[in-house]
Amino acid sequence: MQIILFAEIINIKLITYGLNSISLFSSIIMTHKSIYLVGLMAVGKSTVGKLLAEKLNRPFFDSDKEIEKNAGAEISWIFDVEGEEGFRDREEQVIRELSAKTGAIIATGGGVVEREENRKRIAEKGTVIHLDCPNETLVERVRNDKKRPLLQGSEVDQVLMTLKKRRDPLYREIADYKFISDKQTTSALVRAIIARLDR
Repeated sequence: MQIILFAEIINIKLITYGLNSISLFSSIIMTHKSIYLVGLMAVGKSTVGKLLAEKLNRPFFDSDKEIEKNAGAEISWIFDVEGEEGFRDREEQVIRELSAKTGAIIATGGGVVEREENRKRIAEKGTVIHLDCPNETLVERVRNDKKRPLLQGSEVDQVLMTLKKRRDPLYREIADYKFISDKQTTSALVRAIIARLDR
């Protein structure tokens, strides 16, 4: 009886939305699979993530903001007091918590891929989108940013180049899709992402 009722519900959805069984199954799976945005600092993960969540009617989470909320302090303070290793421990815990959610849009910190456990968890639990843009664009975006611990007291362009060289292979390792984020508006980029996900 339950099987027949389920089949009737499926048939109603197929007729209502003009879907075939494959596209319906795909839409159900995609709705429950979280989307992770990865990439270097300042590529636009949070900005794109918020709009993507709005367009797809999904919850949005920023892993850095979740770390700050859990710690009751800004990331710069965590770096000062606990060092980068302490921050990465907190980040791993937050990624573990966020990966338990379904259907979310999650903007991650730029260094989340530095730990293998994070890479495995993100790749297994969701669809991974790598946002990238030229180094000179990133330099302009962060030049006057005083809140990014890895940039303090350093040559910004050199730091970003070093991070990019180290992290790009890790982003590529887990990314399902890659988009360049400085060639179009946020709205156009989000439309492009949604179009790719719908294929």
